[in-house]
Amino acid sequence: MRKAQWEIFKKAAKRLNDGPVPLALIIDSPWIPGYLGINHLDYYLDPEIWFNSNLRIMEEFPEVIFFPSWWVEYGMAVEPSALGAKICFWPDQPPGISPALFRIEDVDHLPPANVQSDGFAALALQRYRTQKQRIFDAGYIIPAVAARGPLCTAAFFRGLNDFLMDLTENPGAVHKLLELATRLTVDWLRAQAQAIGETVEGILVLDDIVGLLSRKHYLEFAHPYLQRVFDAFPREWVKVYHNDANIKPMLEDLAGTGFDVLNWGKNLDVTEVRRRIGDRFCLMGNVNPLEIGTRGTREDVKAATLEVLDKSGGQGLILSVGGGVSPGMPGANIRAMMDGLREFQPETSQSIRA
Repeated sequence: MRKAQWEIFKKAAKRLNDGPVPLALIIDSPWIPGYLGINHLDYYLDPEIWFNSNLRIMEEFPEVIFFPSWWVEYGMAVEPSALGAKICFWPDQPPGISPALFRIEDVDHLPPANVQSDGFAALALQRYRTQKQRIFDAGYIIPAVAARGPLCTAAFFRGLNDFLMDLTENPGAVHKLLELATRLTVDWLRAQAQAIGETVEGILVLDDIVGLLSRKHYLEFAHPYLQRVFDAFPREWVKVYHNDANIKPMLEDLAGTGFDVLNWGKNLDVTEVRRRIGDRFCLMGNVNPLEIGTRGTREDVKAATLEVLDKSGGQGLILSVGGGVSPGMPGANIRAMMDGLREFQPETSQSIRA
């Protein structure tokens, strides 16, 4: 994104926005290569293709704030690979992660991850170091860095089914694994911020596994670790939490972890979210990303956009889809969201275009 767009996003996130509702979308490798018709391996491995792909997206949709902006990621592979998980790459989809912690008791023998050298974290940091000046010279900034949250990393490293069973059968070992994963999350965010430099003023933490827990398990195994991640960064930074799973049981509790913006899923209506959490954080959502955003017509998308805006009144809102942009979402439907936003507030285009 451009600096002016970041200022708009930042004001909205901190609920200081007295201007138009911004449109911001989380985009990453599940969407970009398919949209541009390029090989996933080329996108991951060729710096020129990666740079030009992101530049094309920014130039094609200048009114959209793409968050976190110029994201170097390898699907969900970076954090689990830093712990030692096996990663499989394919030309037509993001990489897969094979669990590597076959016995939860073996967590006692796991060393902490070193994000400067371990797994794909080292490669991502090098991409930031070598490409950031080109990004700045093109007129863009990288204002935020991103990481998978502690439960997401732990569950992919252990294996989701086994991890969920461990919560009941061996909670002590789970806490040890979550300690490692939390340290990794914080270290990884800090390392990215250091590699990029002073333009970084925000973080994005993605952790859908939280939405698979009961409230009781959430309070024990998720809340304190998420809180530690958000507390590790300056209060004035913008802190965004993504979870498009079922957050209904713990919605009020989430507000206490310390983030500014919630990017949530399609299954919880914006009216209910606002009623339950008041103005404790900014909402980023929640046009249905799959059935509407990807599979719907332009008319469907525009209608859904207006519904979210009307129900929220545009207050305390960053317009987005309910999660990240789904693979296959056509550009026409992104433009339809912009059309709906312009109808709701005609001044949008001038204010958000850099």
